[in-house]
Parts: sequence; C-alpha cells; structure tokens
Amino acid sequence: MAHSEKEQAGDGVANQQPAGVEDQDAASGADRAANTHATQDADTKDGEVLALEDVARLEEEVASLKDQLLRAVAETENVRSRARREREDGIKYAGVPLIKDLLSVADNLERAMSSVPLESLEGDEALKNLVTGVEMTARELQTVFERHKIEVIDPVGHSFDPHSHEALFEVPDPSQAPGKVVQVVQVGYRLHDRLLRPARVGISKAVDAGTAPSQTEDVPAPGSKIDTQA
Repeated sequence: MAHSEKEQAGDGVANQQPAGVEDQDAASGADRAANTHATQDADTKDGEVLALEDVARLEEEVASLKDQLLRAVAETENVRSRARREREDGIKYAGVPLIKDLLSVADNLERAMSSVPLESLEGDEALKNLVTGVEMTARELQTVFERHKIEVIDPVGHSFDPHSHEALFEVPDPSQAPGKVVQVVQVGYRLHDRLLRPARVGISKAVDAGTAPSQTEDVPAPGSKIDTQA
C-alpha cells in the first residue's frame, strides 16, 4: 500500500510542469495563431488583388472585342452601301455604250437637215418630204433621249463650264462678257449626272480698247453651228 502511494506521488510530480513552460507554450500558440491569421489575411489580400487584376483584364478584353465588333459592323455596312450604289449605277448607266453610239446618229441627222438650203425645198416636193422625214426622225430620237434622262447640252449664251464644255477657240465680241459661250460647234450630252460628251464651243474674249473686233475665215460667226466632220 505504501508502495502504491509513493508511485502515485511520483506520477503526480512527474505530470507537473513548471509555470514558465506553460506560458511559453501559450505564447507560441498565440504566435502561431497570429501567423496563421496574418498568412490568411495576406492570402486574402493577394486573392483580392488577383481578382481585381482579372476583372480589369476582362473589362479590357470586353472593350477591345466591342470595338472590333463595332468596326466589323461599320465595315459590313460600308460594303453593303457600296454594293448597293454599284448595283444602282450599273442599272442607271447600263446603256452608256449604246447611247454614245447613238449620239453620232443624232449628229448626222442634224447635219443632214442643215445641209439642205431652204430655197431648194421650194418646188421640190420629194426633197421637202425627205427633209420632213429626217426632221421627224431627229425629233423622235431626241424624245427617246429625254425619256431615258439623256440631256442635251447646248450652252449658247451661258458661261463657259470646263466640266461640261470644251473650248475650241475664242471670239472677240464686245457685246458679250469674256468667257461666254457664243457658238456651239457640237452639242454635248449628259446622262443623269454623268457627262457623256462635252459640248464643243467657242467662247468670247475681251476686246482691247481701240481695237475693232475682226472675224477671220477660220472662226465661225457667233451663234452658228459648223460641221465638225468632212
């Protein structure tokens, strides 16, 4: 019995630890807990920073993709508009080659009518009927031109326009301001807003003081039309 009590007393003594050791263990545990919390806080902050960076990167990618989409939509619309204009122009000006060939027909009809003197028509019924038929054909051709939006450019009395007229010569004419069209050698034509052929014209020029205007043999009289083909 005595031996058991001694053993229990020895065990009690063995299980007892110094107070300083317990305090050290408690401090170590607190430090470990503080370090753990600090590590967790650092990880949380790092995670928040990474999350913010990911959000910023995603927003930048979204903005870039949006910009690319808008550019693609604008380019598609431009291509569609260009294709529509080309299709409309193709329909509007499809007959240009044929019309240009018909312009020489109109010129020849005009020359045929101008080549017959009026006095020759009197007493010659056949010639008169022929000229009448040519005039009717020329008027019908001009009617067809007007129906298809083909405009005649006959600019006598108008100011010279380099976009619609081709100046062949100048005529001294004190009655006209310089740069006025005083003669049309060959009428021009325009289809809608496209020039098919410029009007070939003679324009007035300023006359020097004390110099009378002279008309040479090479310059036709103002207001007349001449034949441009032999």
